[in-house]
Amino acid sequence: MGQQENLARIRIVLVEPQDGANVGSVCRAMKTMGIEQLVIVGNHEYDSNRVKTLALHAFDIYEKHQRYSNLSSAVADSVLIVGTSRRRGKNRKYFAITPQHLVQRISQTGDGPVSIVFGREADGLTDDELSMCHITVKIPTSDAFPSLNLAQAVQIITYTLYTELTPLTNWQPIDEQRLRQLALIIGESFDQIGFYKQNERTEVERFFRDILARATLSEKEAQRLQKMFIKMARLKIHKSSGQ
Repeated sequence: MGQQENLARIRIVLVEPQDGANVGSVCRAMKTMGIEQLVIVGNHEYDSNRVKTLALHAFDIYEKHQRYSNLSSAVADSVLIVGTSRRRGKNRKYFAITPQHLVQRISQTGDGPVSIVFGREADGLTDDELSMCHITVKIPTSDAFPSLNLAQAVQIITYTLYTELTPLTNWQPIDEQRLRQLALIIGESFDQIGFYKQNERTEVERFFRDILARATLSEKEAQRLQKMFIKMARLKIHKSSGQ
C-alpha cells in the first residue's frame, strides 16, 4: 500500500482541548497534511462557530470527529499509541523519540490504527494518560522558550509524517486490547512464581506492554509468547507442589 494509505490510518487524539478555536486550528493543520481522523476525549461541548472560524475549509474534519469519554476507550483498537510530551518524570516513559524517529517507527508498524495523543493546552497529559501510550514523542524546541501551542505541535508532527512517511507495511500487528491482555497474562505468570517482592506488578506489566508494543507482534507471535509464560508458571507450581 502507498503513502496515502499509511497517512489515512493516523488518528490525532486531543485530550480535553479547552477551546473550539484550538480545535479548529488543529483541523486545519491536519487537513493540509492529508490526515483526516480526529478523535476528541472528554465531554466538553465546543462552539461550532469558533471551530469553523479557525478551521475554514477543514471544518469537515470536526464534523466527522469521533468522541470518547476517556482515553482508554479512544485508543483501544490502536496498534500503536504515541503520547506527545516535553516533560520528564518518575512515572513517565524511559525515553522520548523525535518526530523523525516517529516516522521510522510508524513505517515499521503493520496495518492498523495509529493514535497520536495530544494533552491539554495548559498541562498536557497526566502520568496515567501517558502510561497508556506505547512511546513518547518530543518536539525539539529552544530551552529559552520551549512552549508550543496545540495546533503548532500537531502541525509539526503531521508535516513530518506527510513529508517522510513511507508506504504501509502490509501485515497486521495486535491491537491495544490484545496487548493489554498479553501484559496481564505475563504479570499473572510472574505473580504465580513469586517474582514480586513488593507492590511492583503494575510497573512490570506496563514495562512489558511498552516493549512488546515497540515489537509490533503478530497474533501468532503473541500466542506463542503467552503460552511460554503460562508454561513457565505451571512448571514452577508443579515443582513446588512436588516438594
